[in-house]
Amino acid sequence: MELRHLRYFVAVAAEGSFSRAAEQLHTTQPSLSRQIRQLERDMGVPLFDRSATGTALTPAGAALHRHALLLLRLADASRDMAQSATRHTREILDIGVPPGLPTTWLLGVLADLEADVPHAAVNLAEASSVEQLRMIREGHLDLALVHGQPPGELRSARVLTHPFGVALRPGHPLGSGPACRVRDLDGLRILSHGRQQVPVVHDRLVVAAHDAGAVPLWQFAQFTEQALACAEAVRADGVLLVEHSAQRLLPDWRWLPLTEPELTLDTWLVWQPLTRDIVTEAARVIPAAKRDTQMSCVVDEHSPSASMVSTPRQRE
Repeated sequence: MELRHLRYFVAVAAEGSFSRAAEQLHTTQPSLSRQIRQLERDMGVPLFDRSATGTALTPAGAALHRHALLLLRLADASRDMAQSATRHTREILDIGVPPGLPTTWLLGVLADLEADVPHAAVNLAEASSVEQLRMIREGHLDLALVHGQPPGELRSARVLTHPFGVALRPGHPLGSGPACRVRDLDGLRILSHGRQQVPVVHDRLVVAAHDAGAVPLWQFAQFTEQALACAEAVRADGVLLVEHSAQRLLPDWRWLPLTEPELTLDTWLVWQPLTRDIVTEAARVIPAAKRDTQMSCVVDEHSPSASMVSTPRQRE
């Protein structure tokens, strides 16, 4: 007797018909009948009374039915326990992500990790770049995705590069052009992330405006999802951010890339030099994750990860 015989037997008992049970089991009626006859031979007794109106359990069949249900439940529970044990052997991999990271790219990262590092159980933690660097140093994260080049004592690989730009209020005169020069921001009320949120972007913007001879009326704030409300609160003419964030948070505002000089927002993958093997595996997979043509991937030659081989590749 095999478990499949019991499954067929329970299905016939439940349906009261060989034809309906065969349909439910995705098999043929003759094949199902042979399996039931084999089970009856193994038991040494008939299990069903067959008639023109249907199929009913014999007393022996009713007794077996109770035991069959219990055995099948135990078999299913054993399979679930084995699968659960397999899942529990996966190593936890804590990865930090900053607000505003492109969702499609992040989903591609998770798909690639599932395919290439299947023994990793990924947990994501959303936090600012500054907070993530602190968590990496304290051991609360295995990997961090941060905006701006990280300190040299950490291993790092640049995974994304997006042009930085300004989203202009609907109807603003600058919105008619293909781009916005940094000096065009002179005298405008410009909302930007505060230094505590994205230090490198803050510093580069201030320096670029100074070098261009522009004096924007800076409105620094800490925001992620509420860019529109923050812009309205300070009556900003424009908001500085990358294009995908502008399309999501300010869909009615015209986004233009900043030029003269061009500014980019770089996202880096960061991890400790001494770490677990699974972290190193993931650090090789993430920089090559699915990305569009505007995204680049290089290893920081000035970080301890310079010995890593990391060439851009496009996954199909």
